[in-house]
Amino acid sequence: MASTPKSGNGMQLHTKILLGLVIGAIVGITANLTLGGDHPAVQWVNQYLAGPVGQIFLRMLIMIVVPLIFASISLGVAGLGDLRSVGRVGGKTMVYFVITTALAATIGLTLVQVFKPGTRITPEVRTELSAQFGEDASSRVQAAEGATFGMHTVVNIVTRNPVKSAADGDLLGVIFFSLVFGAALTLIPQSRAKSMIAWLEALNDVVIKIVEMAMKLAPYGVFALIFGVTSVFGFALLTPLSFYILVVLLGLLIQAAVVIPLIMRFLVGISPVTFYSRIWTAIVTAFSTSSSSATLPTSIAVTEKNLGIPPSVAGFVLPLGATMNMNGTAIFEAVTIIFLATVFGVFLSLPQQIVVVFMAVITAIGAAGVPGGSIPLLIGILAMFNVPGEGIALILGVDRILDMSRTTLNVLGDIGASAFIAKSEGVWNADMVPAIPGLDLATAHLDDSPGWPEGQEKVE
Repeated sequence: MASTPKSGNGMQLHTKILLGLVIGAIVGITANLTLGGDHPAVQWVNQYLAGPVGQIFLRMLIMIVVPLIFASISLGVAGLGDLRSVGRVGGKTMVYFVITTALAATIGLTLVQVFKPGTRITPEVRTELSAQFGEDASSRVQAAEGATFGMHTVVNIVTRNPVKSAADGDLLGVIFFSLVFGAALTLIPQSRAKSMIAWLEALNDVVIKIVEMAMKLAPYGVFALIFGVTSVFGFALLTPLSFYILVVLLGLLIQAAVVIPLIMRFLVGISPVTFYSRIWTAIVTAFSTSSSSATLPTSIAVTEKNLGIPPSVAGFVLPLGATMNMNGTAIFEAVTIIFLATVFGVFLSLPQQIVVVFMAVITAIGAAGVPGGSIPLLIGILAMFNVPGEGIALILGVDRILDMSRTTLNVLGDIGASAFIAKSEGVWNADMVPAIPGLDLATAHLDDSPGWPEGQEKVE
């Protein structure tokens, strides 16, 4: 069974990160209440201890953003096979994935605009945050507010120099080059592409190991970053953080309880109650493992046995969805980007928010399948909008429950996609659902997850 990596004493990594958040917040708030954020001792700790430790953690994550995007997206596109022979089913599946993921990101963006959890921070605290954590914060904010989105932005997505885009942190340019590179690999003879794909796989493996190394520092990095914030600002950030969590969970709930049931009822023709009751095993597995890949054997089993969907459809759509169909991740990223932008006083115009939706869709597809794999990409997006990467510390410690919830939605979206594709192809309908579910909880063996290294989990 896939599991979260553990430390030498058996404590799971997400537990250590949560402890780092809690202890860092307690120590920081205590220092703030007893000494004050401007006390020389507090300033010394932040400058010479907490600050450097937090920066080392962030820099390790930031340094692998570009290779992570290039390797994961190129491999994802190349893994589709010859684009000329993917066919109607493959094209239809990809369109469904993109539309539902974009809809999910839009829901997250709408909710964060309606409830505005970031605005619960006072202007004074927001100004101090930008001054403390934003390098040349005022110029960064002015640049973000003055940025425009027009045809030149669309043209600039087609990078002139992918190396320069990588050096400048131009993620749109890097993503475009990665997509084209992966597509080109499918159009040359397999014998020629094989060596390059092997190189990309090796690069991806190396990057994943670096992410794992960085995440081992996460408990200490989170402690240092949270201490730096709470020692200066006390309780001023805790209330907005709780509202942020509720907004993310509400977005996931809307997609799971409204959007997917509507698709099942009106496009697939199956009762949402029947649909959910037949895939309950996969729901429980996804929530408990936080892993789309570890849940894949169970997802295939319930889809074929409990819903009666042909193996030819389930076997194609579900593995592809476990990698590329991330409704929950898109909601999480959209809410997080806007929340942290607001926290640091960065205003994003409507066109810029459209870019946020686009980036949430693309990076949800390209997230690495390891604990914390989506964090470097999220930091990269924040940098696009001049939001300090330190802000990620606010959400790392509470990410476990959000991870479990969004992975559940990701798996729901995959199974719903298989039902939609099977119905649209005319090979299945609601009348073909077996009268008695054929899968027992005990028959789903997570250890059989194909193509995934033991001891790792797919975290979106």
